[in-house]
Amino acid sequence: MELDGALGAVGEFGRSQRRLAAFLVLLQVYVACQSMLIVLVGAVPQYHINQEEIPASRDELAKHTQFTDNFTSIVTEWYLIKQEAYKVSLVSSLFFAGLLIGNIAFGPLSDKLGRKPVYLSGLFFDVIFGYAAAFAPSYEIFAMSRFIVGIMNGGMSLVSFVLTQEYVGKSFWSFTGSLTNLTFAVGIAVYALLGYYIRQWRYLAFVSNCPGIFFFLLSLLLPESPRWLYSQGNTIEAERVLQYLALGNGKERLTIKLKPCAGTMKTDESAPNVLSLVKHPVLRWRTVILMYIWYVCSLVYYGLTLNAGELGGNLYLNVALYGLVEVPAFPLCMFFIEKPWFILQSNFISIVWKNDSQCCLQHSVYLYFRTLPDSIKGRARGLVNAGIPGLSQPIASPAGFHPASGFRQGF
Repeated sequence: MELDGALGAVGEFGRSQRRLAAFLVLLQVYVACQSMLIVLVGAVPQYHINQEEIPASRDELAKHTQFTDNFTSIVTEWYLIKQEAYKVSLVSSLFFAGLLIGNIAFGPLSDKLGRKPVYLSGLFFDVIFGYAAAFAPSYEIFAMSRFIVGIMNGGMSLVSFVLTQEYVGKSFWSFTGSLTNLTFAVGIAVYALLGYYIRQWRYLAFVSNCPGIFFFLLSLLLPESPRWLYSQGNTIEAERVLQYLALGNGKERLTIKLKPCAGTMKTDESAPNVLSLVKHPVLRWRTVILMYIWYVCSLVYYGLTLNAGELGGNLYLNVALYGLVEVPAFPLCMFFIEKPWFILQSNFISIVWKNDSQCCLQHSVYLYFRTLPDSIKGRARGLVNAGIPGLSQPIASPAGFHPASGFRQGF
């Protein structure tokens, strides 16, 4: 039988798939904490400089600067104010530069080497360099650690999303995709809650990174994607994974025999690769459209979220609300995404400027990856999901380059 038929016999969303999907969905809380780390770790507290002329050296600036808020950050650690203020936004841009590299690199790697080994490698080094950032003795080491975390975080989360989709049947892709992104939004609120109770930036970075160990150890037990195994012609291993899923779904007596995958009969030269996204006219237009929608929506999204500290009011409440405001978008998206007129109807486009609609449109981009071949799905999503919007966010928001809203000068 074909793979989709085998998944139907096993159960498209049985107990086994629900456990696997729930685990990978919860991983998004950790991903969100790492992605939004700089919002609180790089927050600028209120301060004043007790002399009229601003000191030129950092040591002199430290002697004459007093921070008045009850939290610490990399700003208070290395006095990233005035002429040094750009370094906070630089760290953010480095993280998203890493995200760009991770998304582009991990997609092809997961298509070639397998989902599980690439995912595990990314998660392992994400945790390692997350701790390196928490204990960084200097700004330079912190910035480099965040750059590497960006590579691993972007690549690992991309592959985990693909894994979540490939464990379940196609009819549940919309549901699991929506749930994954909803959990990321909730993860932002969880990070804000951690920041509210943990006001020391090193402790906050440490605690935010700790769940990664738990997820890594349990991820060792994950099976490989049966869809990837099948696309590679490894029907024996694919049958073994499907049998494991069937056992967990209470179908012990089910015998699965897969037909050879038609795509494996092609030579290496004719096999689909990332160039297929450009050569094939249908895939080319789909890719261009998805990239454009993703870029615009992500630029707005990160421009708002990463500048939560620039708003008035309570910093932690602002960060939490930026996550929670997305939550209503996902039930809407789960409803609309299956409708043939979704995104094409003028009445939906007319309200896309509203925040929930923007989140819904952005999220729908993920779900349209089902229109792409399995053998290039990872690299296609990596190309579209590249971190260019986050990388350019400080350019779009000049306040991001000069986070001096907390400045008060005293004489």
